[in-house]
Amino acid sequence: MTYASDNSNYSSDFPESLEADTLEDGVEEQPKRKERPRWYAVQVASGCEKKVKLTLEQRVKTFDLAGAILEVEIPQTPAVKMRKDGSRHNIEEKVFPGYVLIRMLLDDDAWQVVKNTPHVINFVGAEQRRAQGRGRGHVKPMPLSPGEVKRIFKQTQEQAAVVKIDMAAGDKITVLSGPFKDFEGEVIEVSPERSKLKALLSIFGRDTPVELEFNQVKKES
Repeated sequence: MTYASDNSNYSSDFPESLEADTLEDGVEEQPKRKERPRWYAVQVASGCEKKVKLTLEQRVKTFDLAGAILEVEIPQTPAVKMRKDGSRHNIEEKVFPGYVLIRMLLDDDAWQVVKNTPHVINFVGAEQRRAQGRGRGHVKPMPLSPGEVKRIFKQTQEQAAVVKIDMAAGDKITVLSGPFKDFEGEVIEVSPERSKLKALLSIFGRDTPVELEFNQVKKES
């Protein structure tokens, strides 16, 4: 997963102070332009995406950082999982398993709160080499580009539900409905995008390929 971005505004790991500076002659310098929130990808332990989201949202309240950490999202798309008995179960499937997206202002406090959240591994970014030694250096978080953010969330909003089924060529099945109800056979091809599969059924003593809907069959254990 590649996160390209324009990081020209980042001269260090964290944004500089936004307070007005006072020059030597006593004249106040205009405040620096306020940084805008950016989306960052954070790698988390496998299967812990939801835990990280809930814990981080609670930590934002505890440390009063609602103005710095604005959103925590797990991009997901709809899917339909076929159970062994042929019934359908609506689920959400993660677009990037093992990652959480955070819209935030990257300052030291916000960075520390995210990094120290249980099950968080690190920000996605550019690794800074250590000046000495062989150990791994510091990872400088790199924001996602606006184009990539738009693509990710467009995908979550517009993608049609994909049917998921735990079947593959060679699996034994029983037909639940239709003209071949109660026939037994063997899967020879699965087409998730069409919610269909092909199976060899013994019809009149001959193995005959038949196309069936996912909800017409159940997998035999």
